[in-house]
Amino acid sequence: MNILILGGTGRVGSQLVNYALEDKQHVTVLVRTPEKIQINHENLTLFRGNVLNKDDIIRAIYGIDVIISALNTDGGTTLSESMPFIIEAMEKEGIKRIITIGTAGILQSRISPKLLRYQSSESKQKSVRAAQEHNKVYDMLQQSNLEWTIVCPTYLPDGERLGKYRIEPNFLPEGGSKISVPDTAEFAFSQIKSSDYIKTRVGIAY
Repeated sequence: MNILILGGTGRVGSQLVNYALEDKQHVTVLVRTPEKIQINHENLTLFRGNVLNKDDIIRAIYGIDVIISALNTDGGTTLSESMPFIIEAMEKEGIKRIITIGTAGILQSRISPKLLRYQSSESKQKSVRAAQEHNKVYDMLQQSNLEWTIVCPTYLPDGERLGKYRIEPNFLPEGGSKISVPDTAEFAFSQIKSSDYIKTRVGIAY
């Protein structure tokens, strides 16, 4: 399988690259600074580029089967600005499957089920800016014809890979307060071979 990983130098993204290579997949990473990835592997292709450049995405997406996006909000609007380019390029190339890393803030609130967590008193985050960015991406994916899954971790320490965690469609597992970076990446990577959560947000926590 040919996998394109976006955000491959970030905490979750770098774990995804490792898992994909361990699984003997062909991995392409579109990254602004390829030098940050200190891996030499016959199945790894690095593209220097920017997700905010439509042509860079078109170039990186050629021949790809599935996309995993671990892009973060970067304190700006990278997520919401790049997603229209990604969706357009995928639809043009006939690529259906995309898995993205979101945030628990865009899951449904248990207290106010018509609201998302970040819009309700359930969220303890003082700033909602990052959740608003992820919400925009969620809206765009819903309106697309893609087979998307948004993995929505809560508090995300580096931690260890335990391989045991709880998942729940559209909600954060009750009482869930954290999930490690390696376990989040493990679950997200597992979705390339699963159709259990197509067009679904998935809450993940211990």
